[in-house]
Amino acid sequence: MTKNIIKTFALGTLLTFSFSNAQQKPKVVLDNFFNNEKKENKETKVLESWHYTWNDTSNGGFSLLGEIFTRQGAEISTLTTAPTKRDLKNANIYIIVDADIDKEAYGGKANLIDAKSIKNLVKWVEKGGVLVLMSNDKGNSEFENFNKLAQEFGIHFNEDSYNRVQKREFEQGKVMVPAGNEIFSEQKLYMKEVATISVKNSAKELLSAEGKNIAAVAKFGKGTVFALGDPWCYNEYIDGKKLPADFTNYQGTEEWVKWLLQQASRK
Repeated sequence: MTKNIIKTFALGTLLTFSFSNAQQKPKVVLDNFFNNEKKENKETKVLESWHYTWNDTSNGGFSLLGEIFTRQGAEISTLTTAPTKRDLKNANIYIIVDADIDKEAYGGKANLIDAKSIKNLVKWVEKGGVLVLMSNDKGNSEFENFNKLAQEFGIHFNEDSYNRVQKREFEQGKVMVPAGNEIFSEQKLYMKEVATISVKNSAKELLSAEGKNIAAVAKFGKGTVFALGDPWCYNEYIDGKKLPADFTNYQGTEEWVKWLLQQASRK
């Protein structure tokens, strides 16, 4: 059987988080099944995964995010199938970003989050896993099945769109983080065309845009769930080339990564 988890980056310098002897290296697994976009490499003519993937160095890639994780001591990998119990067993953090709608998916048919995957993920989080769910806004992300998973933790992504930015009017995408936030220091982040989030039970609101909640954190059993209505930390908005200097997405991403690893160390 072909191995489903593909390592893509080397281990960086370890932080002083306390992991068990069997898991000295925190393992961060990025979904490439529910988000399964591909395009042809112009040079090799080979189809390649892109858009929110570790090895995508274009504006929409996560290559810089991957570097931040590895620099903080994590080992990153990609999962190209729906998550099984075996896949999740040694994972500390599992990330699903921008679940496909049919028009985006390779082959024109999206891999929808199914009941078995939801069951596996719920049990894994309950035992101490850290689940990251990042949606997109209305018309650019799958909501119905993504919400079936999110709602297990008291989180619901609303099919809407806020912080809509006209051309280079970057101020329209600002998210002001007040002092005392659980994850981020006081700063100005950029999040464009964001889906809002509703919470219940133990889930807590985390960030707001246009007076609406756009992020949440939930504790579930021994684990943690982080949810945000935008894939906000892709290359274009953390590489320092496009946004005005008063936006601090790179700093915010570093703080977020450290927080995720702290939650994972409790597993």
